Amino acid sequence: MAEESQETDGPRSSMPAELHHPHSEYSQWKFKLFRVKSMEKAPLPSETQPEKGALLEISHHAAPNIELDNAVSPGSVMKLCLGGKSKENVEGPGWRVDMKLQEMDTHMNQLRCLCRLCGMTLRKVKGPVHDVNGDLDEISRAALRKMGCKFTSWPEVILKVFKVDVTEDIESVQPLLFCHRCWVVAIRGGGVCSFSRTKVPEWKPHSSPCHLCSPRKPSFQRTGRKRRKAIPKAQSLAKRTRWDYSDSIAVGERRALRPFGDHHHAPVLRACRKTSIQREQWVRNITHCQKDHVNTKLISEKLPVDFLFSFTCLVCDHLLSDPVQSPCGHLFCRSCILKYNHVLGPHCPACNLSCAPDDLSPPTKTFLSALHSLPLLCPRSGCGKQVRLDSFKAHCLGHELDGRDPKQQSSEIDNSLQANKGGRPRQHLLSLTRRAQKHRLREMKNQVRAFADKEEGGDLKSVCQALFLLALRSANEHRQADELEAMMQGRGFGLHPAVCLAIRVNTFLSCSQYHKMYRTVKATSGRQIFQPLHSLRAAEKELLPGFHEFEWQPALKNVSTSCSVGIINGVSGWASSVDDFPADTITRRFRYDVALVSALKDLEEDIMEGLSESGMEDSACTSGFSVMIKESCDGMGDVSEKHGGGPAVPEKAVRFSFTIMSISVLADEEEKEVTIFTEPKPNSELSCKPLCLMFVDESDHETLTAVLGPIVAERNAMKESRLIVSMGGLPRSFRFHFRGTGYDEKMVREMEGLEASGSTYVCTLCDSTRAEASQNMVLHSVTRSHEENLDRYEIWRTNPFSESVDELRDRVKGVSAKPFMETHLTLDALHCDIGNATEFYKIFQDEIGEVYKKVNPSREERRSWRAALDKQLRKKLKLRPVMRMNGNYARRLMTQEAVEVVCELVPSEERREALRELIRIYLQMKPVWRASCPAKECPDQLCRYSFNSQRFADILSSTFKYRYDGKITNYLHKTLAHVPEIIERDGSIGAWASEGNESANKLFRRFRKMNARQSKAFELEDVLKHHWLYTSKLLQKFMQAHKDSAKALQATIDPVQSQDYEEMSLEIDDF
Repeated sequence: MAEESQETDGPRSSMPAELHHPHSEYSQWKFKLFRVKSMEKAPLPSETQPEKGALLEISHHAAPNIELDNAVSPGSVMKLCLGGKSKENVEGPGWRVDMKLQEMDTHMNQLRCLCRLCGMTLRKVKGPVHDVNGDLDEISRAALRKMGCKFTSWPEVILKVFKVDVTEDIESVQPLLFCHRCWVVAIRGGGVCSFSRTKVPEWKPHSSPCHLCSPRKPSFQRTGRKRRKAIPKAQSLAKRTRWDYSDSIAVGERRALRPFGDHHHAPVLRACRKTSIQREQWVRNITHCQKDHVNTKLISEKLPVDFLFSFTCLVCDHLLSDPVQSPCGHLFCRSCILKYNHVLGPHCPACNLSCAPDDLSPPTKTFLSALHSLPLLCPRSGCGKQVRLDSFKAHCLGHELDGRDPKQQSSEIDNSLQANKGGRPRQHLLSLTRRAQKHRLREMKNQVRAFADKEEGGDLKSVCQALFLLALRSANEHRQADELEAMMQGRGFGLHPAVCLAIRVNTFLSCSQYHKMYRTVKATSGRQIFQPLHSLRAAEKELLPGFHEFEWQPALKNVSTSCSVGIINGVSGWASSVDDFPADTITRRFRYDVALVSALKDLEEDIMEGLSESGMEDSACTSGFSVMIKESCDGMGDVSEKHGGGPAVPEKAVRFSFTIMSISVLADEEEKEVTIFTEPKPNSELSCKPLCLMFVDESDHETLTAVLGPIVAERNAMKESRLIVSMGGLPRSFRFHFRGTGYDEKMVREMEGLEASGSTYVCTLCDSTRAEASQNMVLHSVTRSHEENLDRYEIWRTNPFSESVDELRDRVKGVSAKPFMETHLTLDALHCDIGNATEFYKIFQDEIGEVYKKVNPSREERRSWRAALDKQLRKKLKLRPVMRMNGNYARRLMTQEAVEVVCELVPSEERREALRELIRIYLQMKPVWRASCPAKECPDQLCRYSFNSQRFADILSSTFKYRYDGKITNYLHKTLAHVPEIIERDGSIGAWASEGNESANKLFRRFRKMNARQSKAFELEDVLKHHWLYTSKLLQKFMQAHKDSAKALQATIDPVQSQDYEEMSLEIDDF
């Protein structure tokens, strides 16, 4: 039955044993791969039995770690490809072995000698080789286990380290071994990452221009291999037997021809003669210089052989023409050595040392003068004149011109002119289509190509560029020629795309405005100074998050490992709110870890400069870098616009942003970290990078929790991992520390789940009530924390003691919602100024109306006092009244000059002095919380702060008791009670303020007006993208270096619009 089934299935339906590789499981389709024409014509095994000794002799480098089953040699695969026949049986009289099978066999032999991962030759790397599809040996498994890797096979390790899947490798396409050097890389990376620059080559199936069988690299070009098809007439050369190396010398890995003049013994004399004839024919087919270069036989005088040999090209054996000298001291014709290197690789033909075209240099002037003075005999019959070498060509050209008939010359000129055969007039070349231009210039194109192949080594582009430059200079258009030459050398007059992008972003130009400016400048100046929009889009990809590769160790929990993540929807995967209402918000954001990587790469130059200034080497930075991040979040108020469509969303926006405050590194054998980067302007909008933009009301606790929840999860995951990213050409490790300090009072209470600002519990830092804070204004300490607020929320939610509402509220100290984001317990300097200025604005009104003498004044009286104060401030200080206190108004109001103006309206002299004293003490206290480093900037005020705060509290509780009897404002309480403790803990309050995020509010409106779109979703993406580019350090450096270009831009912008831009307080003075 078995025999019948075998006959029914056919002889080729079963898999032969020869194709079963000891470490491969893919025999079925491998069998189909080798079913070529010769196999289809092979007879059945019942008809012809294959001969065992008739296999092709194939050189095979056996790997020490691989043993073939049943002692089957690689030649058995070739035998199967021949259909069970031997070479003698297939060839026969007049037949040859199929060249395609020989090429495939040669290709597979080459693959067996190479490493799968680095592409190097296996015998060049010392140490054992390993199978890519094999299991880990004991040594490798033990080494990886010590580093926490639990893989058991090499494919898993290679996939993790080199990011290559080798499970589907084919023996005829990829090598099946890898070298010991790649084994070391995998072990050092712990089986999970690579700390080397090993680039895995792309292995392709065998084809006619195969780089293995016809390599460009000189080390692979040995005699006996297939020559490159680019050599003209190379197929007609005599082929040399593969094993005939008796006339060559082994030089490293290459085989070079012996120099001329070396004599062999008698048995190899015939081989030498054959080699010299072959070499002469071979060089003639490469150089094609017989008609242009002068033969040494034309020298009229009898010169010494050695002297004459010094003026001979070692490639073509002619006299040197435009000689060049290699680094090893040998001389060649320039065109000959260029063609030789183009065909056979960059090495010297005489000594086989490396010799690239850039290494060639002209010989000395003494040698050139001696060369040009050689006497040559004119080969023209009847002339017999001796001519110097430098004038030999001109002499021969004169003979050619004298021998021509004048009528023949005129007829040649007439034939070269294009004849107009009637019809419409002949069109100009530039007015034709590209196809017509090619047709008209086809003859000249062939001539130029032939000249380039003959003289310049096939460099057609350089020949055409040189012709164009010469044509321009011959017409005295030197300026245009200089511009073209500068553009070809990469130093053109046009601006860099990054500079154009910086100009567009910093001047708030929309796409249409920039394109109009680009066309106008190009039309008026005739030069392309600014780059088109597609160049700007290509430049901005490198600056936006999602461009750089990175890795987290360990991987972030619940976060994708993809690196190319751009702008994403902030509510993706969230279809409804907590109360099952549809989401009525639009939000766009970057992924937190991707944005941090882009921000670090933007600071790469500053980081490397800080390392070099601190004198730290790369070997000393093994512990990694520590990065301090300041987080800010604040509402932008009403941002409604008249354009745009989409869902009905609240026209209030919230921005979440971050700032890289400092980067430090702990060197080996050091106890203290060294700070290598500190943000010079931590409160500038140029350093505050946007992370998330959302159309939502900041008082909407549920929506805010849902939108910022993923950001909180990503931040918590990054705290427990470290980032591996390339910095300065080396992979470096970064750990992040986050501080949520850029929040105002309202946002802190939203994130920490506290009651509103008008609550009985006045402070977000301590548990004091408003009455306790007014009775004791100074002696309080920071007692709250995020963990404690979470515990209090659980008590508020469960009420474990069954208390009443007032008792439960007193127990949880004002916590009424679940805290969803951890904030740093500090004081925001900007909102502290605004809150205190608002309070003093009310004190000024009360002093003008003498409220200390009255009880419960009417609303009309208060309005009159406020009108009088606004009128006085506008008249004396030019301070316009505002609906809501802002930072600029607060800074101008809280000055000694403003108090003197207010005192003119206060009737009592005693109250005037009290106001002056109050402001004087306040101005001494203010630098302490506003300075970035108070210990260095204002050490005296810092030492006297406790005394000044106590004196300030005494004045409020005595002179202004009518206002602070049992009540006090939130920021005034924090200013008097908590500033010294916060500065002692953090070192600064002003550096961690939210001023950068607040000053970016006007940028949101500018960018939204710049990117007006019909859809608010796309509009928000454009705003987020351009705001990120606005904060790029690289673009800021470009703007500093190209200020004049930015000034020239103002002429193309609307004058009214440019005046609006000048009002913005940007860091760049030109805008």
